[in-house]
Amino acid sequence: MANFCEMQEVADVLQVAITDADQAASCERAIVEATAAIRNYCHQTIELVADDEYTFDVWSPCWKLFLPELPVISVASVVEDEETLTVTDDYKLANHGQLVRVDQRWPVGVQIVTVTYTHGYATIPDDVVAVCARAAARRFQAGLKAADSDGVPGITAKALGDFSVSFTSEAGGGMGEGLMGVSGARMLLLSEKDILDRYRYVGP
Repeated sequence: MANFCEMQEVADVLQVAITDADQAASCERAIVEATAAIRNYCHQTIELVADDEYTFDVWSPCWKLFLPELPVISVASVVEDEETLTVTDDYKLANHGQLVRVDQRWPVGVQIVTVTYTHGYATIPDDVVAVCARAAARRFQAGLKAADSDGVPGITAKALGDFSVSFTSEAGGGMGEGLMGVSGARMLLLSEKDILDRYRYVGP
């Protein structure tokens, strides 16, 4: 699966050039982590996936089944209890990934309905790209800060003559969304989660 932003977009957020090989590798890791965090929060792949297969457990008779990956682009096949159904006659695709059974309810059973469908975005939406770039930039910056201070959090000042180092306590990532070293850096801010909520799947 592809990442949601490129290294240049992270560099643009920070307004720096990332040319050092080690820094470039660190930035790529940050992008991978930010992409994974977005997918985990949204419970979605987001990018386009063709002919994905999903099998439902149906616990009670119902008219609608909710396909878990959105947006649904097309449905290639629906197999109900080993019988291939026909679109329009047997089922219809409604809004928001709802698969509606025609003239009867879906049967009850474990692994009883298998759907092959295409879902996601051929081009990652700009707001998702922006969130990924900002989240990766924070992670990348936190790594640079940790490297500069030899992994010791809370350093606010250094001196060379008579050697002096100043420390302060760092916020733990609560409502203030502060940072506590690289390991405690919040990956997604609350404001970014607000942006991602439109892509989030929370179940039927």
